[in-house]
Amino acid sequence: MCRGVNLKFTPQHISDVILIEPTFQGDHRGYFVEIFRKDLFEEFLGYQVNFLQENESKSTKGVLRGLHYQIPPYSQSKLVRVTEGKVLDIAVDIRKSSSTFGKYIAIELSAENKYQLFIPCGFAHGFVVLSNSATFSYKVDNYYAPKYDRGIAFDDPKLGINWQLPLADLRLSDKDKKLPNLLDTTDLFE
Repeated sequence: MCRGVNLKFTPQHISDVILIEPTFQGDHRGYFVEIFRKDLFEEFLGYQVNFLQENESKSTKGVLRGLHYQIPPYSQSKLVRVTEGKVLDIAVDIRKSSSTFGKYIAIELSAENKYQLFIPCGFAHGFVVLSNSATFSYKVDNYYAPKYDRGIAFDDPKLGINWQLPLADLRLSDKDKKLPNLLDTTDLFE
């Protein structure tokens, strides 16, 4: 764990995934919170990350987006957060040579806790909305490239992800309903 002036960086149980927690400064007027500082972030990581694109989605309860990733040369690291509502955020290690291949991290991100999760290249990512609605924001260090876009089935039994909502309440895109299981995927990271 490392603490910046207003940010706390905590490595997760899978290598290279980092939880970032802000420190609130508030009074009767409201609060101030530092969300991102490139210098502290890169000092903690030990390497540079240049975010090139920022995306935002708004979804209602039960919407599940994922598990998505892009393959090289358009693989992406992500810094994700929620600005309204609450989601369960999932990062799955898809690095075949990793000792944690096929394992995942599940973190609740909300507008209230203001947590962020850094997900490096080599992970599939997804989330499900737990509140009535949620606005999800994420920075990426490579541009969206549809030809390099891939995914893994959210309900792959090998992964065994507990999405915290009944299966009947989950709402997925047609694309996400057709994604292959992890071991049936040919485009993984070494």
